[in-house]
Amino acid sequence: MATTMKSAATDQATQHSWRILAIGMLAVRFVQGWIYWGGGSRRFIYGPQKINPAGHWMAYKFQTAMPGAILGLNHLIAFLLHHFVLLYAGVIIFSAVELISGLMLLSGFMTRLAAFLTLGLSFSLMLMFGWQGATCIDEWTMAASNFGMGITLLLVGGGAYSIDNWMMKRNPALAQKGWFRWLGGSLPLPLSDGAFKKLSLTLFWIAVIFIVATYSYYRGSVITPFHGDPTGVKAHHVKMTDVRVLPNGRVDVHMYIDAGTASVPAHIIAIRLLDYNGKVVESWDGKQLSHLNPKDIHNDFAYQQIAPDKILGLKAGLGAEAMLHLPVSSTGFINTSSGPYQLQVLNINGQKAEVSAQIAAH
Repeated sequence: MATTMKSAATDQATQHSWRILAIGMLAVRFVQGWIYWGGGSRRFIYGPQKINPAGHWMAYKFQTAMPGAILGLNHLIAFLLHHFVLLYAGVIIFSAVELISGLMLLSGFMTRLAAFLTLGLSFSLMLMFGWQGATCIDEWTMAASNFGMGITLLLVGGGAYSIDNWMMKRNPALAQKGWFRWLGGSLPLPLSDGAFKKLSLTLFWIAVIFIVATYSYYRGSVITPFHGDPTGVKAHHVKMTDVRVLPNGRVDVHMYIDAGTASVPAHIIAIRLLDYNGKVVESWDGKQLSHLNPKDIHNDFAYQQIAPDKILGLKAGLGAEAMLHLPVSSTGFINTSSGPYQLQVLNINGQKAEVSAQIAAH
């Protein structure tokens, strides 16, 4: 009897401790839920234009992530941008998971399952958007915080004032169901103290490695000095490839806006062709670029694009890629025997990009 009474007292103390912990986790559960509910509800309820392919929808946002996405996700994003059905399905599924997992956390329904879903969202968002933030690493901070909150809710639940608790009171037998304790949030996980400690420490070290490694990659300040992120978010940059100078004076070049802020487009105000002495042998100023025939700009994607601007030359959203055919000037020809050439691009922010130009075959 004494043993039974001691066991009952221990069970009561454990339940009391988890009840206190669940109440203490209410703010974390609410904030994590609201963040993801807000993201999903903005698209499905309050701002449906965000998932309307006829407007400025989420495809544009995903393309802005492409320059700095890591672990190969930039290639996946590019693939999706070329396949509308898969892209649209991805946007809808991603948004639906945000909406549903957020609502589950807000209501406390299957709390641990919802926390696991938000962990996956936080991981994906970190890899795609973690590099962005013109004044600080805003997207990294959001993803890192959500990742830590998701792990905490996965481990301890947070089932106070929740549907999980209501379900268990209506059907006490659920307390003995392993699936309910793994998916819901009202009771401790069905693990021994030692197994729970191992799981907690494993998730802790995953979080430490993931958070510290991405922070070091984006900003340094861990084992290296502070540095700007590898992609660059404060100033737009133009990457040029496949440059060809034709004998008649036309220049072909592939341009990619591979750095900068996503909130405003890049503006290219001048393009110059220089010979091996650094002398300008051909140039296109802002006025000429603003009147460039759209047929001479072949964009790789249908969303963020490089296009003529009415005043400032060319404008291009972050992640835009296009092959440009710069027209023949008044001189009408390039002296291909004068040596190698260099193509130079000037942005409105004063940034300059240069690349060697090859002479095209006759």
